[in-house]
Amino acid sequence: MKKSIVLNQSTVGQKSAGALKTFFKNISPFNNRTDMPSILLVLKKVFAFYLCYWAGILLAEGLVIGGLFACGKNFLHGEMFSDDIMMLIKLYGMIVVIASSVIYWKLIEKRKLSKMGVTRSIGGWFSGAGVGIPLLIVSVSAIMVTGTIKFVGVSTDLNITMLLLMLGGYIVQGAAEEFLSRGVVFHGLKGKVSMPFAVGANALVFTLPHLSTLIGSKPQFIISGVINLAVISCLFSFITLRTKSIWAACGLHSLWNFCLSCVLGLTLTGSEGTASVINMRSKGENLLNGGIYGIEASIITAAVIAVAAVLMWYSYKKDNTERQA
Repeated sequence: MKKSIVLNQSTVGQKSAGALKTFFKNISPFNNRTDMPSILLVLKKVFAFYLCYWAGILLAEGLVIGGLFACGKNFLHGEMFSDDIMMLIKLYGMIVVIASSVIYWKLIEKRKLSKMGVTRSIGGWFSGAGVGIPLLIVSVSAIMVTGTIKFVGVSTDLNITMLLLMLGGYIVQGAAEEFLSRGVVFHGLKGKVSMPFAVGANALVFTLPHLSTLIGSKPQFIISGVINLAVISCLFSFITLRTKSIWAACGLHSLWNFCLSCVLGLTLTGSEGTASVINMRSKGENLLNGGIYGIEASIITAAVIAVAAVLMWYSYKKDNTERQA
């Protein structure tokens, strides 16, 4: 009898160990398995997101540190380039994140880049930019009506070369975030889990890395900031579905960031730009202007983006219906 109990306990232990091994194998980002429950596949893609993100960031940091030493600057002693140059290095360094995403997709996912939404036709980038600029104008104009943002003036010492370099930097930075979120995660899940699961997981991975930028904000701005991040992530996902590529999301993302920081001079995710075409400033701290975090924590911005997301979703559904008819 005792021997039978021992054997049964041993069998249960082996089954538990086997189940645990299968679980970790399923959620590991180092294989391209997809035959698992939706929740595990979502978890797997979250890990894949962070694998690509940190691999790219750490490699980029290493290159920057090496570059500083090569230029005779010891960052350990606080020796750096000017704020403008360091910002450009930070933005263009995101090329490494794009590379890590592509390498992951090709070597581990073993899929074509077109399946990641990286199509040969990049015309959609300009369509996305054409959506982003009006959205920003409507959002800022609506907030200005409330009197919580004011126009200060036009810059008199604008450096056109720096402005163009910043544009290029934001094009890279926006694309890097989209290759990770709409590429690795969204296209990795699309067709394998339900659409709400895919869009929701995408919003999660897009929001999490931005949480650090909300540190220092008041609780109400943290909540509104998270809502804004989730809503604009949905818009990025829907425009990706509508255009069947990630280029439109890249264009929308990049031009929004560039125009907000370098054209309007407003705070971008809690950070002030170094140079801008015109200067605008928030008046006070409230949910209308987003406080120190900027308009990306504004309830007005959230409402504008939410309307755009709904319209984009209905446009996608209508286009799909017409194609199937």
